[in-house]
Formats: sequence, C-alpha cells, structure tokens
Amino acid sequence: MAARLVKRCTCLLRGAMLEAPALAPAFVLRLSRVAPRVLTSSATSPSSHFPGPLSGLVEKEQAFAANSEHQDVDQLIEKATRPEELLELFRGGHCLHENHAALILIQLSRLLANEPEDKKALLLQDAHFQQLLKLVNSQITSVWHGILVKLLRSLYALALPRACKELQSVEQEVRWRLRRLKYRHLVFLAESSATYMQERDSQELLAELLLHLERRWAEIEDCRMVVSMMAKIGHLSEPLMNRLEDKCLELVEQFGPDELRKVLVTLATQNRRSVPLLRAISYHLVQKPFPLTKGILLDLAYAYGKLGFQQTQVFQRLASDLLPRAPSLTSSEVARCTKSFALLKWVNGPLFEAFVQHILDRAQTITGLHLCNMLLAFAHLNFHPEQEDQFFCLVREKLGSMLSGLPPALQVDVVWALCVLQQVQEAELRAVLCPELHTQFLGGGSPKHQSTFQKLLHINATAHLEHPEYTGPLLPASAVVPRLSALDRKVTPLQKELQDTLRGLLGSRGSFMVPTQYGWVLDAEVVLDPDSQFLPPRDFVAPHLAPPSGSQPLPPGAKRLAFLRWEFPNYSSRSRDLLGRFVLARRHVLAAGFLVVDVPYYEWLELKSEWQKGAYLKDKIRKAVAEELAK
Repeated sequence: MAARLVKRCTCLLRGAMLEAPALAPAFVLRLSRVAPRVLTSSATSPSSHFPGPLSGLVEKEQAFAANSEHQDVDQLIEKATRPEELLELFRGGHCLHENHAALILIQLSRLLANEPEDKKALLLQDAHFQQLLKLVNSQITSVWHGILVKLLRSLYALALPRACKELQSVEQEVRWRLRRLKYRHLVFLAESSATYMQERDSQELLAELLLHLERRWAEIEDCRMVVSMMAKIGHLSEPLMNRLEDKCLELVEQFGPDELRKVLVTLATQNRRSVPLLRAISYHLVQKPFPLTKGILLDLAYAYGKLGFQQTQVFQRLASDLLPRAPSLTSSEVARCTKSFALLKWVNGPLFEAFVQHILDRAQTITGLHLCNMLLAFAHLNFHPEQEDQFFCLVREKLGSMLSGLPPALQVDVVWALCVLQQVQEAELRAVLCPELHTQFLGGGSPKHQSTFQKLLHINATAHLEHPEYTGPLLPASAVVPRLSALDRKVTPLQKELQDTLRGLLGSRGSFMVPTQYGWVLDAEVVLDPDSQFLPPRDFVAPHLAPPSGSQPLPPGAKRLAFLRWEFPNYSSRSRDLLGRFVLARRHVLAAGFLVVDVPYYEWLELKSEWQKGAYLKDKIRKAVAEELAK
C-alpha cells in the first residue's frame, strides 16, 4: 500500500508541475518534508517496486534551493555600491560558491577604481580582505575561466604587492590554463592586464600570453577583436602584429569607417608602413560610399600624413568632404589638418583658402601655436594664400610680441618659414641671428640640432642675399664653413648619372658637389666667358664659398652657372611645383650671382642614351645664357 501511495503521489506531482509551473516550488517543498520518511519505509519494504524516482526528485529540489541562494548572493554582489557592503557580505555567513569570493574581489576593484591610493592601501590592510584573499587562494583551481582572467586584472588594479602569495598563485593558475582558455579570454587578459604585467615585471606570463595569441591567431572571429588587438597589444610583439595585419587584410572588406580609422591610426602611432594593408584600406575608402564624420576625416589625414602614404583619390575625397565642414572646425583641427596635408606634400587650393578664411574669421581666438603650425605647413608647401596680406598681418600681430617667448628651435622654424614665403622682416632676422640664440645650435650633434642649424644658415643667407639693408648681426664666419656632413649623404641614381655626364662634358673645367656658405650644395659649378667658353672656376674669386677662394676677379661678361638637380621628393605630390625649401635654395643661388641650370627628374628620365643626356645639358646651358641676355 505504501509503495502504491508513493507512486500515486509522484504522478500527481509531475502533473501539477507540468500544468502549473509557478506553483511547483511550493508544492515540492511541502512534499519534501514527508518524502524522507516515506522513502525510508519503502526502502526497507521487500515489496517496494519504486526505489529511485522520488529520491532523484529530492536531490533536484536541494540543488534548486542552493542555486537560488547562489543567485541571491550574485545579485547582492552586483548591487553593492560600497566596499564595506561586500566585506559585510563575506562576513555574513552566506553560502558562498567557489566563484563568489573571486566575484567579490572583482567588484571591490571596480568600486575602488576611482578612489585615492590611500583608500586602497587601507583596504589591503583589512583583516577581512586578507581572509577573502586566502579563501580565493584555497579555491583557485575551481574558479571559472572567465572569472579567473577578470580576477587577475582586478588584483593588478588593487595594486597588490608583487610578493603577494595570492597574486602569484593566480598568475600561476592563469599560466597553467593558457592552453584551455578561449581566445576571447586571452584577448581580454592581454588588453586589460598587459600594462600591469610590464609594470610589475611579470614578463614570463606576458611572453607566454603573447605567444599563445600569436599561435592561435586563426581563432580571431570578428573585426572588433582584430582592431582592438592591433591598437592595444600589437606593439608588444612583432610576430603577433604581423599576424594581426594578415588577419586584418582577410577581414578588411567587413570593416566600417570606424574600424578603418582605428587601423590606420594604429599603424601611424606605431609607425608601421604596411603597404599591402594601406592599399587595401585606401581601396575601400575610395570605393565604399559610407559617410565619414569630421573626426574620422581628421584621423585619416593624420594617419596618411604620418606614414607618408600617397593615395591621390583618398586625398581628394578627404578634401572634398572637409571643405563644407571647414567653418565648423576648431582652430586646433584646422592647424592639425593643414600639417597633415603638408606631410603628404599635397596642396588643395580651395581647402587651404577655406582654412585661411577660417583663421582670419577667428583672429581674436586663435593661439600663437596654431598659427605657427599653419605657417610652417604653408612654408613647406610654398603655398601663398590669396589673402596673403591679411594673413601675414595677423601672423605679425600674434607672433610679434610672443616670438621671443617661444622655444629657441621653434623661433628658428618660424623665421625660416617667413624666409621661404618672402615675408621676413629685419626685426625677426635679428631675433634669431643674435649670438644669445644661435650659439645654442652651433655645436649640436643631434639630428634635431643639425636641422635647426641648417635653417639658421638659410636665414643668414636670406639676410645676406635678399636684405641688403640688413646691418646685422650675422652668423660668425666660422659657423658658415660647410661641414663634412653636408656631402655625406647617400648618392641617388639621378645624382650619379648627372655627375657622370657632367664630368664627361666638363672634365677639369667644372667643380662638382660644391658646398656653399648658404647651406646649399651645388651639383656642379662652371664659369663661361663672353664667348660661352668654359673657364677654370677655381682661378676666380668665389664669394659663395667659405672661406672665399680665388684671387682673380671674373672677366667682364663672364658668368657663373650652377647645376641644380631636382629629385622626385623635391616636388609637391602629383605636381611639378617645388616645395618651399627648394624654392628658397633656387632663390639664394640666383641672388648669389649664378645662372641656374635646373635638372628636374621628369625630364632626365626621358633621356636614354649618353649622347641625349650630354645634348640635353648643353641645351640647358644655352637656354640659361639666352634668358640672361634677354633680360
């Protein structure tokens, strides 16, 4: 009878749970109070034919009750707003699952993320916190993978001492589980904890983590992951970054504008000129019609400028999209964008004129530093705005009083830019040619100091050659003597071919690779008499050399010719306009009394034979002389 009654109750229980699930827990709890006695009597009855199902039901009910309590603890941990609440929860006698202690530590680190360091230090000394750490350490092997990686990040964030046993235990557990962790767990750990590992000298764990990320790179599933890894951890491992670039090439078709922007900025920040990836990104930027926000446009211009990657169609799209937005840009964004295009050696007239108008409209609010950046960009590109007078009046108004307060190198840059744009005045020349400033760069050996000193030579030449009314100061004679580094440069193919052709044409009647006191090097120098016959240039006075050489004055009607080659990088992108630096060089050579024979790369490349090259140079000499006579 007892067995039959138990069987009947079981059937009723199952039916009730199927028909009314919401009432089932209460019904199960009421039945569970009677079930142990029924089971005991039935188990001892030899006529029992139902020993198992009800006992299994009781076990499920107990597990359900435990899970309910665990869920309650989870909610209490998530809802805690103060560290004291979490520690009270730990002390409150709750039935904690093996992950709960780790979750409490994770939540503690979140609550203390923005707190001062002294509050963290007090927490580390708390006895209950120490007990919590020991509990986590005792249960570390049972903590789930996802919670384990968050726990390590949290312990780093709590600034536990490097010698802490519990921290070392968690690190060791992570190392043991690296093979079993999902790839997304590895990515999370690397992105969130790599910096902490470097600071705390956990190099072995970091090295193993990066190695696993590299070996399992094929497990990368989405665009967000590969872009995030490139930005945050790619710089830590060259092999990993190479794998990420390969994966990026594979997924680039799925990228949106924001992902393309992040990849380009990452490459620019790390100075990685990955040409295949840059080509792929450029293709999608040109072909896909997705809209580009102002921030994306500025970042793209910065990235292409920093990497020096030429892509005319991309530049045209950037300019056309930026032009209607020019009035809404800030002065900082205008200066930044102009500098980016200057690095690309690319001039877009309408856009640059819009930038100039933007600066003039906000003359009262623009800072001197932004104006300096604009000025340097215009000088680099040799760009002369249509509103040139108004623009340079603003430059003098803003920079006149603050020029002496700028860093010395920036003062030199600004005055050099004014020299290139033919806007320099005597007061500005004096400001940088005074001994108090230029002596800082005379003996400098760093590349930056050498570059600044070279600009000082150009400024000195401008004062000497283009401002005859200027009375000084000037650089001392010892400073303008050409240095050996002026000729110690890699020989280009065009330079070698030109030198060989000139030597065959001139022989001993010419001087080659002539360094001048103006900071420029002539490819060759010749002297022609009135009958256009070559004369030995070393016999005659040469004021352009330092120190001046020769004793005989030039014969009446004789002319000095200087050969200047212009390589592909000397021009603006996709144009035949020289950049500002080389326009200044040509002006100085002309002002020094030379006739200039220009040898641009695009004309030289069309010459195939030695005879053509020699005939080309002879024709260039005749044209230079004829133009001089025509004046």
